[in-house]
Amino acid sequence: MASTIDIDAYSDALVVLGTAAVVVPSLRRVGVSPILSYLGAGAALGPFGLGSFLKTVPILYWFTVYDAKHLSGIADLGVVFLLFVIGLELSFDRLMTMRRLVFGLGGLQVLVTTTALTGIAVGLGLKLDVALIVGASLALSSTAIVLELLSEQERLKTSTGRASFSVLLAQDLAVIPILVFVSLLGPGSHGPVLASLGIALAQAAIGVAAIILVGRFFLRPLFHLVAGTRSTELFIAAALFVIVGAGVVASQTGLSMALGAFVAGLMLAETEYVKAIESTIAPFKGLLLGIFFFTIGMTIDLREFIREPQALLATVAAVIALKAGILTTLAKLFGLQWPAAAETGLLLGGGGEFAFVGIGAASAAGIVGGDISSLALAATFVTMALTPLLAIAGLRLRPLLATPQPLDPQLTVQPPGDEKHAIVVGYGRVGKVVCALLKQHNVTYIAVDYDASGVSRDRQDGHMVYYGDASDPAFLEACGIGNATGLIITIHTQSAIDQIVDHARSIRPDILIVSRARDADHARHLYAIGATDAVPETIEASLQLSEAALVGLGIATGAAIASIHEKRDEFRHELMKAAREAGLEITRSVREKTLRRAIPTAKRPPS
Repeated sequence: MASTIDIDAYSDALVVLGTAAVVVPSLRRVGVSPILSYLGAGAALGPFGLGSFLKTVPILYWFTVYDAKHLSGIADLGVVFLLFVIGLELSFDRLMTMRRLVFGLGGLQVLVTTTALTGIAVGLGLKLDVALIVGASLALSSTAIVLELLSEQERLKTSTGRASFSVLLAQDLAVIPILVFVSLLGPGSHGPVLASLGIALAQAAIGVAAIILVGRFFLRPLFHLVAGTRSTELFIAAALFVIVGAGVVASQTGLSMALGAFVAGLMLAETEYVKAIESTIAPFKGLLLGIFFFTIGMTIDLREFIREPQALLATVAAVIALKAGILTTLAKLFGLQWPAAAETGLLLGGGGEFAFVGIGAASAAGIVGGDISSLALAATFVTMALTPLLAIAGLRLRPLLATPQPLDPQLTVQPPGDEKHAIVVGYGRVGKVVCALLKQHNVTYIAVDYDASGVSRDRQDGHMVYYGDASDPAFLEACGIGNATGLIITIHTQSAIDQIVDHARSIRPDILIVSRARDADHARHLYAIGATDAVPETIEASLQLSEAALVGLGIATGAAIASIHEKRDEFRHELMKAAREAGLEITRSVREKTLRRAIPTAKRPPS
């Protein structure tokens, strides 16, 4: 019986998965960004690379992707997931708070840079519509590469990080009108451009309004229903349903799927499920983005580097110099100091992934010719590859331009996931008391709980608590454990407590972990697996009972409290000693170091 499997599609999938499993990790060990690895692999293994030798060397069939159409559907989802995560990390409130930088600095950067690049392109003989598409596409920078660099350097909260995040967000939003403009100029468009634009904008408004309307009344009840099942598979299915569903609604009204996913992310960012969703879709986002970058790498014609090297180098130099100069000037006008302004300009001076989307769509529609498209995409690839070097140049330039100037208050807006905080797991009666005391002493914290109904009630009462499973390492990462000052576990389920302590200690060997314990045996176990401090319910209850009895029987309050503290220390030392004797060493030096690190943070007022 003959097989009905499409071997062509499977062979292409094997090439991409092999890139993700072998090529990307190998290059990362020598410091190459995963994004650049995917781009380079796509260019080398695509139809303009080794794929061009397929007819003469048939064995290359298993190592190349000859037709990008086999991967295009999955690759498009990479952009959809990217914009969904951007919306998820932003929220309408944060967008409004950052509006001056996003719509002011970012909007002006897109407008001025597009105008300048379009003027140069027209001067070189391109038609106005072609020049406008190319200029607008080259005005964009790489959201994925720049945010990855800033995140690895822990510099998202700096002036450069905040300004870069705002400009990148404005550029991501600018992708939508670019794609609308390309569709209006395509072969299927009819009638005057202005009339078509008006119809397109009306359809876009209807699509966005529909997503927002459904999101307001449907998303929270949906995730509350699914979260109540405590099924990871159903939660993943719900998240994927919302992302793809919002994208389909947007596409049916003439918008891109990416915009629909972005709006859905904005809606979900205001719910208690944002952290759980973020950790749930992280693996999908990473792989789909990798496929996306691989496919856009396939559009790069490596022969362009040999065919017209002088034109390519001139284009690369012009794009970086023009974008960096314009953005540096605008950033200075918006209150950044010269060092931060210059660094922001250099960091965003390269091209971005959405240039491949815009120019690729225009090329497919027959608007931009093949030669112009190949040159522009090759230049974009080179500028993206130069982004890490531009970031280093910006850092080296800072000391030379440093002059003390007041910082624009707008730049104090925090990007997501960067603030130092404690994480409180469990928001029941015990968790609420802990959070109240942390708030009283000005300790910043994030409260999480796995009870969907309880979280919903608490959110309605004005409590900032998030839904999610803290025993999932990905969820702990989404809660910012890498930057957290401490982890306080107030839940009562022993197995869940053990998992949380184990995962947290493996992620952060130095973090303060204070955990509730069922009894003395459980406390010994928690000390053994790495808890800094464990509070057994039975022992603590007996101590409180003893304190009340002593005071009631006439013992001075101070003396009674002192004896209770001594007895509590005795229990703690005995439990830790028992844990060590079990063969699992707990060093007091690590514990004291962790406590020293946590105490100053607890005294520091919130920013």
